[in-house]
Amino acid sequence: MNRRSAMRTLVIASAVSFFPLLMGIIPKLPQDGFTIRSDVRLVLLDVAVKNRQGKFVYGLPKQAFHVTEDSQAQPITVFANQDVPVTVGILVDESQSMAPKRNEVLNAAQTFIEKSNPKDEIFVVNFNDKVTLGLRAPTLFSDNIEELRSALYRGIPQGKTAVNDAIVAGLTELESGTRDKKALVVVSDGGDNASTRKREDMLDMVSKSLATIYAIGIYDAEDPDRDPGLLKELAKVSGGEAFFPANPSEMSAACSEIAEEIRSRYTIGYAPQPDRASLRRIHIRVDAPNGVKLTAQTRTSYRYEKVTNQNGQNGK
Repeated sequence: MNRRSAMRTLVIASAVSFFPLLMGIIPKLPQDGFTIRSDVRLVLLDVAVKNRQGKFVYGLPKQAFHVTEDSQAQPITVFANQDVPVTVGILVDESQSMAPKRNEVLNAAQTFIEKSNPKDEIFVVNFNDKVTLGLRAPTLFSDNIEELRSALYRGIPQGKTAVNDAIVAGLTELESGTRDKKALVVVSDGGDNASTRKREDMLDMVSKSLATIYAIGIYDAEDPDRDPGLLKELAKVSGGEAFFPANPSEMSAACSEIAEEIRSRYTIGYAPQPDRASLRRIHIRVDAPNGVKLTAQTRTSYRYEKVTNQNGQNGK
């Protein structure tokens, strides 16, 4: 079953999770986990697989994956392993502190675009004190490299850093995308000193979102505003990955790796049982046909929440 067919099946069955916004379900989420409402009947995971050398592994069959929830095996009901187009936003820190690294940052972002699926829907967010969209209105997304390059260079390095506001803007823009799979790539020092949005509110929105977030942290060791912890948390909550290049010249390699990971990820879905604890731990084991040790990377937990129906009774 390919990814788009899988999505159609989910909608027909009214059984979607990790898609609360898509279905018009907006649960109240704790800061430390994802909530699944009782009218949701499927956990859908975005999974990257790597070997011992850290290389991505492609083309594995459904039978290679084994999913447990709270140590109980879960039958996989949805599986897809094709490279499909995604909706992805590139969020570029244009604060004054990033000015000395700007050329390397924008070259790395362009590398990501060039390595991505040619049919991806891509947009650019430039942020410092303010958050602006790089593409000219009314264009929301583009797959044109030159148009996206112009969007990257439209920002002006100045002012402070509104990371929280930029993440919220990126997640909001993703909702207009038509691709089933969604991601954000954030390039920043992680230090927020200008946002109107609070960190906990932004992270709550990340937990509700479809998006996998990849972060590239680049900063000077003496920078008092650096916050690698936030970048790591964004990646952890969303099932993505954080990179911290030793110097700006290494950012292009990180962007190439992110593009490859997005294109190589698997979609795995299963139906959760309603009669267990709210906070549930997920583990995925991957068995290679040749016995080589493989590692799966995805969300590691979510929160299941029962919902009171119209008659005042708890649903399953």
